Amino acid sequence: MQICDFLFPKEKVSYINSSANMLEAMNKLEQTQYTAIPVIDGEGRYVGTLSEGDLLWKMKCTPGLTFQNLDTVKVCEIKRRIHNECVSVNAHLEDMLELAADQNFVPVVDDQRIFIGIIRRKDIIEYYTDNITD
Repeated sequence: MQICDFLFPKEKVSYINSSANMLEAMNKLEQTQYTAIPVIDGEGRYVGTLSEGDLLWKMKCTPGLTFQNLDTVKVCEIKRRIHNECVSVNAHLEDMLELAADQNFVPVVDDQRIFIGIIRRKDIIEYYTDNITD
């Protein structure tokens, strides 16, 4: 079993570019009904995970920021309070499992740190539940 066996590919993943604005991020989270999404830069590299909480804290801590001017704040300007680690597609399976214990999903990158997809904790649990033998 390898990390790529659990990969949910980028083409099927909701993510946001770091140059997008806060309104776009809120809309993407609302559309997908996710509480967090991966953030990638202009070159396609994984740079972090943006959560609903990050957006709320940005609004709370930014004087004058309202729903009417969310488009003035770039995603890259929003402090991310939780650091979701990524894993290389070539890493050991144990490395990914350690991260999945603390994260709902684990971003997967290639050797150049290009985002290629995620591993969902749900899929890991389903796999091991289906394959447990006494």
